[in-house]
Amino acid sequence: MVQERPVRVERRLSAILAADVAGYSRLMHTEEEATHARLTVLLTDAVVPAIAEHGGRIVKNTGDGFLAVFPSAVQAVRGAVQFQTRIKELTIDDAEDRRIALRVGVNIGDVIVEPHDIFGDGVNIAARLEGIAEPGGICISSSTYDQVRGKIGIEFADLGEQNLKNIDRPVRAYALVRDEPSPGTKGGSTTPSPPSAPRLSIVVLPFANISGDPEQEYFVDGVTESLTTDLSRISGSFVIAHNTALTFKGKAVDVKQIGRGLNVRYALEGSVQRGGNRLRVNVQLIDAETGNHLWAERFDKPVADLFDMQDEIVSRLANTLNAQLIEAEARRAERSLHPDAMDLIFQGMACLNKGRTSEYLAQSRSFFERALALDPRNIEALVGLAVVDAAAVGMALTVDRAARLAAAETALIKALSLAPQHARAHWLLGNVKMFTNRAAQGIAECEQALVLDRNLANAHAYIGRAKYLLGRGEETEAHVQEALRLSPRDTEAFVWMMFAGFAKLQLGADEEAVARFRRSVEINRNHPRAHIYLATALAHIGRLDEARSAAQVGLALDPTFTISRFRANVPSDNPTYLAGRERFYEGMRMAGMPEG
Repeated sequence: MVQERPVRVERRLSAILAADVAGYSRLMHTEEEATHARLTVLLTDAVVPAIAEHGGRIVKNTGDGFLAVFPSAVQAVRGAVQFQTRIKELTIDDAEDRRIALRVGVNIGDVIVEPHDIFGDGVNIAARLEGIAEPGGICISSSTYDQVRGKIGIEFADLGEQNLKNIDRPVRAYALVRDEPSPGTKGGSTTPSPPSAPRLSIVVLPFANISGDPEQEYFVDGVTESLTTDLSRISGSFVIAHNTALTFKGKAVDVKQIGRGLNVRYALEGSVQRGGNRLRVNVQLIDAETGNHLWAERFDKPVADLFDMQDEIVSRLANTLNAQLIEAEARRAERSLHPDAMDLIFQGMACLNKGRTSEYLAQSRSFFERALALDPRNIEALVGLAVVDAAAVGMALTVDRAARLAAAETALIKALSLAPQHARAHWLLGNVKMFTNRAAQGIAECEQALVLDRNLANAHAYIGRAKYLLGRGEETEAHVQEALRLSPRDTEAFVWMMFAGFAKLQLGADEEAVARFRRSVEINRNHPRAHIYLATALAHIGRLDEARSAAQVGLALDPTFTISRFRANVPSDNPTYLAGRERFYEGMRMAGMPEG
């Protein structure tokens, strides 16, 4: 029998150039036909001739951009510089809000070549580099930089290692430094215009040891290094490597100068002091562009095991800083006249961090939907919409429970198909599975999330939730406490305390349930369910007057609540869990809540 020869796949080492139009969706929305006509002219008069002149060819058009290949990195970068310069000349008289500008990424890679397309990891990296380039700018990989350095008379600024979307390893990137007149110069003199700092870019400066004890130096350096590692797990973050940050150790620093030198938006600095059996850690988050202090925190704890304490301090800082950085980026985005997808995502995330109310969820949904309109494959926007849908169900703010959960699961499956290592997406998919009688699968998703991000406090808490859904309420408290250890001031902490309260009621530990629900109310007095669940637990220990008062507060916050509506949303068929639910209904009736 004659075997067929395998189909030969043509591979070639090439310089890959990816380009697209910055703000294309906004331009098309404003002036569709005019934008299309202007882009066609620019491609014909500037782009195509430059690419052909330098031995390249366009292999694929992508609507608002294109992919091109060149036989060498030098030719690719020279071609890109030529057409970017020509486009600037052709558009210099256009109004700023109508001006077309391309972003360009260049990488060297071994690619699969077909007549009208190219494939491979090298192509993906070029596309992601294009995504972080400035409008009118060029961003290249380190492999490209090594080939062009000293050969083309052009300067590139080192952006450090970048965590690029859907690329499983950091990529060192360089950005074209353009010589342009600064606003204050006259007579045509020029100064280099550095690329703007990436979003969520931060340097963790070496913490100062103010204990007067040189033996504490190892602990201080350990905190700095561990925090650098943990902050790099924040999705979309750009964190300066610890070895670079160490060069500032023991020196008087100008944070604004460091920000310019390292091209970062934020700096974290701190100090560690040990006195007797106590340890104090002070930290400050600083805007590296203005020098303004954005946030400060103090940790003051008894010294037990220094390494356990280091782990706890770093975990708490990473969780708190995540929220603080999102808030800072959201404030920047509010000032943008033409926000891009990431601007909108930061604003949506900041709304979610304010609380899980109908108003904030609606605002968040609007931001995430606008982001997806600009970038339909944006992972953070997909996850954000899933958070909104799951929160609406969890907070009982919707009557479309099944539809919301189905929409959330669809968005998360799409997000994970694009980014399988996205920790929050795994946690949230676990949450959705818990809502739909798949608690064991939900635990597996949360455990995977923790493999990817050990500081993801929500994943710990929701494993605790799944345990009481499976009738194992005695295991819930430990998971909730671990979440609180990692993020004691988390905006979700009131929800975690509800989980603990449910588990205590399931076990018949009613006094402890009252304490957990009371703590939930203290954390968030504006959420109706916390008051309603507190009323339920109070009724079971015979404090009926207090129970009825708590129920009235809850009903004032949510006049639509009824016992029958609560009964309609049962996320588990476990017999132990269902028996605990019956105790819940009984407590609600004793507290005077409407049957419905």
